[in-house]
Amino acid sequence: MIEVAEVFRRFADDYLSAHDAGKGGASMLPSHRRAITDILACRTEALGGHLWRCDACSAEVYSYHSCKNRSCPKCHTDQTKRWLEARKIEMLPCRYFHVTITVPEELRDVLRANQRDGYALLMKAAAESIIEIARDSRYVGATVGAGRRPAGIDDRVVAHEHERGGGQ
Repeated sequence: MIEVAEVFRRFADDYLSAHDAGKGGASMLPSHRRAITDILACRTEALGGHLWRCDACSAEVYSYHSCKNRSCPKCHTDQTKRWLEARKIEMLPCRYFHVTITVPEELRDVLRANQRDGYALLMKAAAESIIEIARDSRYVGATVGAGRRPAGIDDRVVAHEHERGGGQ
């Protein structure tokens, strides 16, 4: 299976250049640039490592250090799985719907430049719209709950938000 780091090795330079605000590109959060840099370095000689030697046969194995970036699939796959399992016990016994809100292309640069306020307004408007439409008997005919959740493990606002709702 191809790894994210392999994709970054092939395409990251062009992608980062296209998102260099100093060169007229769309801006990118420093944390996103850092994630790419960390994933590229993860478990490579760039981060160093440890030499492990077997006391019985003297066989040696070199183990490179991990980047520990929360966006790194090598470092956080298990943590993400544990987080998802913990969320399952919090879910109400009702049907859930995943709703994707697509931002028009004309607004993407504005949102990227004003992420905290822009996404807060977008999520508020999206939740209000979902609740209003769901109340209509032609659709759900009930009061639903809607909550926003960034597509990460914590509450940081990222460029890929999720709305999740449930109700009967």
